[in-house]
Amino acid sequence: MENGQIIGTPKEIVKGEARVAMTPDSALQLQKLGYQCAIQSGAGVMAGFSDEAYEKAGVEVIKTAKGLWEKADIIAKVRQPETRELKYLVKGKTLISFFNPAGNEEGMTAAKEAGANVIAMEMVPRISRAQKMDALSSMANIAGYRAVIEAGNNFGRFFTGQITAAGKVPPAKVMVVGAGVAGLAAIGASVSLGAITYAFDVRPEVAEQVESMGAEFVYLDFEEEQQDGAATGGYASVSSPEFREAQLAKFRELAPEVDIVITTALIPNREAPKLWLADMVAAMKTGSVIVDLAAERGGNVEGTVMDEKVVTENGVTIIGYTDFPSRMAAQSSTLYSTNIRHMMTDLTPEKDGQVNHNMEDDVIRGATVTFEGEVTFPPPPPKVKAIAAQKKPEVKQLTPEEKRAKEIADFKDATKKQVIMLGVGGLLMLLVGAYAPASFMNHFIVFVLSCFVGFQVIWNVSHALHTPLMAVTNAISGIVILGAVLQIGSSSSLVVIMATISVLIASINIVGGFLVTRRMLAMFEKS
Repeated sequence: MENGQIIGTPKEIVKGEARVAMTPDSALQLQKLGYQCAIQSGAGVMAGFSDEAYEKAGVEVIKTAKGLWEKADIIAKVRQPETRELKYLVKGKTLISFFNPAGNEEGMTAAKEAGANVIAMEMVPRISRAQKMDALSSMANIAGYRAVIEAGNNFGRFFTGQITAAGKVPPAKVMVVGAGVAGLAAIGASVSLGAITYAFDVRPEVAEQVESMGAEFVYLDFEEEQQDGAATGGYASVSSPEFREAQLAKFRELAPEVDIVITTALIPNREAPKLWLADMVAAMKTGSVIVDLAAERGGNVEGTVMDEKVVTENGVTIIGYTDFPSRMAAQSSTLYSTNIRHMMTDLTPEKDGQVNHNMEDDVIRGATVTFEGEVTFPPPPPKVKAIAAQKKPEVKQLTPEEKRAKEIADFKDATKKQVIMLGVGGLLMLLVGAYAPASFMNHFIVFVLSCFVGFQVIWNVSHALHTPLMAVTNAISGIVILGAVLQIGSSSSLVVIMATISVLIASINIVGGFLVTRRMLAMFEKS
């Protein structure tokens, strides 16, 4: 352990930033990888983590930022480093943080000249293996949830509808524009609070996700070939002018009805598209609330002011805060530090406390923006594409003649297999009959035929009233009941008792099968 490199986390210097890149729990996990941990005094206080908590976790607390930057081999932080922090970068040091490489020329130049290695957490490729390191999604998830809480804090009614002795309260109507990670989190929070929730996204493939969460997807009466967002890192593509007009017309139609609007449409290093225009804001009811999660890039709403809350002339509140994750600092820090810890796990395959910066690894290469004095941004496309972006094999459409030919060929194959099985079965019967007594053969033939008939009956039971599994188990229980009923008239009291017990147990199985199926189906019903 003593020979392991030191991971240090400084205090964030951006005004109002409460998150921290290392928590006491994540420090314990990093130490299991062989690293020593250090933190600047007070770095975790705003997130609810005291210096004493870090010391108990075996983390060295260093008083000054300069002392920490100089001592640590690896720096893990949240925000893009400021100018005075860039001066601490030296050859061989590794920095892991949000870095905004496409819009941070100063930082890229400083890292290159210093020879420092920089891993930008927002550049983690969105492939399945890297989901545990996807800090953008972690923070967007919190922002979406917090947006609903912030909207509720400024909304004058309940989200859920209520009927009380004092009167009836209608449910709130919430519109979520953009169904990415933040949008889905907002939808989940809104639905769970009882609001009638609508959602819109230019990517048609997200409609099923939205509806599965209990919200209503807003469709446009417009046909346009949309780019699959999964192929572009999960972001929506730019739409045609005609599609945009159809989209705005739909929003104008919905504006007078909805009480809360949450907009999430934002692509890094691009101006946010204007989706909710001034006339739509003017059409909303007094007391309505808009939360604009794209405020840092100009906002999706006309009238949004970055980091401020404004109230329009018609009484609509527009919230343009950009620090939603920081407003839930403890939760945000826990998730972000876990993303960092997973990144360090990939960087330390030997668990020996030494960074192995493997540029052949898709995830590490994709997130690295400077390495050994060279700028490596932008990265090449990952060798393994995101699952959602992988093109499904095209199914060839068969002509009627080809379909008929295929059906005949399949029938011939099935017939051939049945003939072979019957032939093998016949030979086995002849072999057994040559040596077994006649009384045994009578019983054996009945047994074989019953197995065959039972198999055909069980596997041809319709699944209409069951899940496929319950259909099979209930069919088996049904055959058991049939056989037991036939034996109840036996002259042997023991056979009658066993048959009665069989009917009872099989009946319990059938009733239980229906109950379990009913509960499983209820899970997919809208409340």
